[in-house]
Amino acid sequence: MRRALWILAVLLSHWRRHPMQLATLLIGLISATALWSGVQALNQQARSSYDRAAAIFGGARTPMLVATDGKMLPQSVFAELRRAGWPVSPVLEGRVQIDGHSLRLLGIEPFSIPREVGDAPRVGRSELEAFLTPPHRTLISPETLADLGLKDGATPRLSNDAMLPPVMAQQQLAPDVLVVDISDAQRLLDKSGQISRLLVGKAAGQRPPLQSFAGGRLQLVQPAAETDLERLTDSFHLNLTAFGLLSFVVGLFIVNSAIGLAFEQRLPVLRTLRACGVSARQLNGVLIGELIGFALVAGLAGLVCGYIIAAALLPNVAASLRGLYGAQVPGELSLQPEWWLAGLVISIAGALAAATTSLIKSMRLPILSTVQPYAWQEAQRRWLRLQSAIALAFFVAAGLLLWLGQSLLAGFGVLAAMMLGAALLLPAVLELVLRLGERGARTALAQWFWADSRQQISGLSLALMALLLALAVNVGVATMVETFSRTFLVWLDGRLAADVYISAADEAQAREIQSWLRTRPEVQAVLPGGRAETQLAGAPIDVLGLPDHDTYRAHWPLLQADANAWKQLVRGDAGFVSEQLARRLNLSVGDSIDLAAPTGDWRITVAGIYADYGNPKGQVTVNVAALTRRFPATPITRMAARAAPADVPGLIAALTDKFGLDGRNVIDQATVKQESKQIFNRTFAVTGALNTFTLGVAAIALLTSLLTLANSRLPQLAPLWAIGLTRRRLAEVELLKTLSLAGLTALLALPLGLVVAWCLIAIVNVKAFGWRLPFDVFPLQLIRLLIVTLVAAVIASLLPVLRLARMQPADLVRTFTIER
Repeated sequence: MRRALWILAVLLSHWRRHPMQLATLLIGLISATALWSGVQALNQQARSSYDRAAAIFGGARTPMLVATDGKMLPQSVFAELRRAGWPVSPVLEGRVQIDGHSLRLLGIEPFSIPREVGDAPRVGRSELEAFLTPPHRTLISPETLADLGLKDGATPRLSNDAMLPPVMAQQQLAPDVLVVDISDAQRLLDKSGQISRLLVGKAAGQRPPLQSFAGGRLQLVQPAAETDLERLTDSFHLNLTAFGLLSFVVGLFIVNSAIGLAFEQRLPVLRTLRACGVSARQLNGVLIGELIGFALVAGLAGLVCGYIIAAALLPNVAASLRGLYGAQVPGELSLQPEWWLAGLVISIAGALAAATTSLIKSMRLPILSTVQPYAWQEAQRRWLRLQSAIALAFFVAAGLLLWLGQSLLAGFGVLAAMMLGAALLLPAVLELVLRLGERGARTALAQWFWADSRQQISGLSLALMALLLALAVNVGVATMVETFSRTFLVWLDGRLAADVYISAADEAQAREIQSWLRTRPEVQAVLPGGRAETQLAGAPIDVLGLPDHDTYRAHWPLLQADANAWKQLVRGDAGFVSEQLARRLNLSVGDSIDLAAPTGDWRITVAGIYADYGNPKGQVTVNVAALTRRFPATPITRMAARAAPADVPGLIAALTDKFGLDGRNVIDQATVKQESKQIFNRTFAVTGALNTFTLGVAAIALLTSLLTLANSRLPQLAPLWAIGLTRRRLAEVELLKTLSLAGLTALLALPLGLVVAWCLIAIVNVKAFGWRLPFDVFPLQLIRLLIVTLVAAVIASLLPVLRLARMQPADLVRTFTIER
């Protein structure tokens, strides 16, 4: 043990003499850990919110009994099942509105709720009495209470004029959920004597068969391992994880470069230790211990930085998940101890992975070989052919995944295999290009330029790979985002064709507003609409009702349609389906689907398929009159109005004065578009931040690689200075060499980035969301990114170039006296 401590003290002396190298090593580990742990913190926060929403009073996390026909059950079934030994508890669920804010209302019977049900109300005895005795209580999350502008004890009025019991905040409740006693829920929803489902506990004992209850209408639904919300958001979190992993890998390139530099500079020390009797195994053991110590320190700092990054990005992530998926994620970060432990483990694992090559080569190199300054670089070159073979294997794997894979994970697998293959093939491609340049050189200096650039490839290969990956991802994501942005704006113009959108408090007010609008001379058309929910092929979908009007016929974003599609819609036996629903069910124009409706199954012919970007749920669009016939309970409280743009502000002001509507109930087209664009921009804000950080990390990796090579390159540069090249000229040549390698890498990254964009658009988007974007190329965007790359390369090479330009002649002369 004492001997190991002395070896460690000798090794640590190197870092005392080279604090910048230690800083580079720690920065690499901190940056890698910070991005990875930050992304995992965001994912953990979101998924814990999904669990809250899924577990609340059963939900998808608890076994339940439901009606086989999807209708309500009589409350008497609850008593019958309890008497027969079934540990059940009734739940009534519905939707209510408070000041235009749609909320989920749950009615429960607290005494019979199974213990294993998540998020049951944790109230004391006095609070339970208040919940059960008049005037009862409404449990609500603090977030929803704040959104509604209410205080504890308030009794808000619903859109149907019913009064809620006094509200009481409960921390463990999910947002946008109201919980009341089941008797209050039956009154508020006008469903006297009815229940939605029965939660089933785990009490032991014999249970009579379900067929003997409710006329055989009961079926047992087992808890799902993954909720619908989790399935919908999997793609978003997988995207975040992929970017976090990419940033982590690029950060490890910095660590690898720093360790490579330290390894080369510590070769005399390693040689001396080995000559003094220290075995290779013991030496590597101490090196690993030293590395683990650094990884723990950097890991803790990286976790703190990751927490800060996650806290900064959480509002954008929460807004994206809420806007795209309806997922409610709190705006405050709360993390489990497992997150801290996982961050330290990933930091240690990353450090060991980055140092693996150096550790193996230091163990295998003979003792006397360590005095040769190029032994490590020469060993690197032997991997070139092996790297090329592995790259081809990755390309084959990408082709197989593209051909055989059907899942979202397979789509990301195609991307990963293709990018890794391209990165591994990069040194061989650069070697070939530089060899061709050398053959075309006419002067001695030009020939040396190309030959020396080839020699540098082995030392710069990891940094150039990092640059290639970062640039390819930037090109791919930027192309996808720009394509999505342009397509989204065109689609938005089609979906938001009306000029004013109005949401009434109830149907009576809606009829009054429609009558008033028809008397206004500036109003060109009144377009009432409705929306209902049902299930198709086991998944929830929306049924959207549209009026028959030129506004929709001219602007609705149809991708495919029959010639008389809109006339078929008016008849009530046809509809349009969203692209994602058509892809999921393999539907084409002319096919038929059966929708479950309160009046019976509704057979609809697919008359068209339309784009519905950003909507995770499937959607069917029908005529609004047909919708109200099939779903008579659907409230027609939403409407749109057409008016000249100049008349819109006055119309909105008149609506506000006449009916007391506020900004949530009446809104103009421009505001809706602006809010939609804000959701879109927030959706990609996290991606943009990760892109920028990855490119910055790649630039740091290039800087550390250049610093690694700076000292070892003096034997190549000193002879040129001795035959007449000035130090400034040498610095210019070195800068040009770095720019050439970075420029070649960037040029190779552009086509790779376009392939990445195609994969994101044609594979990942389709698997994740069910819709496909057009593929466009934006030359100005590519040129701008190329310029940014060259600027980053100049900044990265500035420090070693300035050091060379200011180097004292004595240092260059001393090169000839050192045994190498």
